[in-house]
Amino acid sequence: MTAKLISGIELSQTLRSDVMQRAATLSAAGNQPGLAVILVGENPASQVYVRNKVKACEDCGFYSLLDKYSAELSEVELLAHIDRLNRDPKIHGILVQLPLPAHIDANKVIEAIAADKDVDGFHISNAGLLMTGQPLFRPCTPYGVMKMLESINYPVRGANAVVVGASNIVGKPQAMLLLQAGATVTICNSKTRDLASHTRNADILVVATGKRNIVTGDMVKLGAVVLDVGMNRDDQGKLCGDVEFASASEVAGYITPVPGGVGPMTITMLLVNTIEAAERKASAIKG
Repeated sequence: MTAKLISGIELSQTLRSDVMQRAATLSAAGNQPGLAVILVGENPASQVYVRNKVKACEDCGFYSLLDKYSAELSEVELLAHIDRLNRDPKIHGILVQLPLPAHIDANKVIEAIAADKDVDGFHISNAGLLMTGQPLFRPCTPYGVMKMLESINYPVRGANAVVVGASNIVGKPQAMLLLQAGATVTICNSKTRDLASHTRNADILVVATGKRNIVTGDMVKLGAVVLDVGMNRDDQGKLCGDVEFASASEVAGYITPVPGGVGPMTITMLLVNTIEAAERKASAIKG
């Protein structure tokens, strides 16, 4: 292996230490940061994610509210609960864990969250602000990727960046953040013809398709920074990413592992978004 690892675990610890200090400052002034997490249904993966988010909040000194509902909860009831949280002064961030049961419209739920409490950064007004270069909240995973590039002092301005994956959660906002940082950005997806012709030109390669080994070492430019957002299982049931790590790490200059790479950064950036929301609120009250 020649590539240097970018550890999301180590970087997360540094960022969370900063969040903890900022939370202590706010709490001492009577403005404890508060995050509400809503879980609907019994999805096992969602339960793990939610448990980790709540623990991270508590570890950093946040007020944490976890609302768990059965899969039979109606859309009307969920929207009414979000409305109550929108008006709750103790809550600075609201997160509804996806996916939701089929009878609930996820887009309607996301739009119901007050834009200034949308710490996931998915609300249409926050997506619009991001598009115009004035983000209020940056979606957590792409935000984490940018922090990882920052941690290695990578010169993003002028670099060729390729994003494989075009979801509203990762791919599209990732492209916007890279563009704002001065990169020349290409967005691909799993259906892109001759994907390798694009990825081999990437100084920065972000892969977020949910397809195991969609990128192999022969598709990576020598010395590139490879950021693997995928979370899959291999034939032995072990966690792996979208990038074939063994071959890619022989070519790349930097690479993120799975697990222990981008994953830990997602929850950390949720904490950062929540502390930013709490600080804005405290500043508004003071002003």
